[in-house]
Amino acid sequence: MKITLAKHAGHCFGVKAAMQKAFATVRDEQQPIYTLGPIIHNRQVVEKLEKEGVRAVKNLSEIEKGVIIIRSHGVSPEVIAQAEARGLKVIDATCPFVQRAHKLARQLVDEGFELVILGDARHPEIEGILGTVQGAALVVTQAGEVENLPKKNRFGLIAQTTQSLENLQQVASALLTRTNEFKVVNTICNATTHLQRATRELARKVDLMLVVGGRNSANTTRLAVICRETGVTCYHIETADEIQPEWARNAGHVGVTAGTSTPEWVIVDVMEYLRSI
Repeated sequence: MKITLAKHAGHCFGVKAAMQKAFATVRDEQQPIYTLGPIIHNRQVVEKLEKEGVRAVKNLSEIEKGVIIIRSHGVSPEVIAQAEARGLKVIDATCPFVQRAHKLARQLVDEGFELVILGDARHPEIEGILGTVQGAALVVTQAGEVENLPKKNRFGLIAQTTQSLENLQQVASALLTRTNEFKVVNTICNATTHLQRATRELARKVDLMLVVGGRNSANTTRLAVICRETGVTCYHIETADEIQPEWARNAGHVGVTAGTSTPEWVIVDVMEYLRSI
């Protein structure tokens, strides 16, 4: 059985930087350390940080004192202001691509565009962007939802950083029919684009695809969708323990890819287990 890891797979720059800040904070700080929500959408990483004493909380009211790490998905400026008002030390581990999306969203609103965000309204990244523009935005997940939007003279469009370029293009085309002036800014992370492209290329060449990463990770879930769109048999797993040997029984070539929040050690475990069977 041949086993191939996608050319681009695993931690991106933003996730690596967030992890480095988290573990550096553990090393440098003596006071309690918290993250506002999981620092990235990966259970294994969250558990590893918990062993180092870093506790994930749902809201600031759970913290009396200490250090709060802003996760890679970012938060609204109001949340940071509230943390500082409570006397907490703030370590901002927001991904640079997410920070750029916040800035461009604010810019489009300030320029008078009706802002549309392509993404999942319940995702923390979108919640942070909405907070940045005080809720002055409409959120859609696909082009089919655009027809439900009111027609406006000026529409501006950005995307959740983990969206696919194809989805952004489809939504942009749909919005063009509902406005007189339109401005779209591609806020999709470069690493996400490369990862999706490499995953699609590999999926077309193999008999079986394994997508490794958290089930609550938007970009990892998207990789599984991309694989299945090619027609290949695909399983989304979090760890090597979930692999069932019979999956590969009739597979001469198995492909592996992993979301940007998936740590290298998890990918290594998967590859080693596949080689063992």
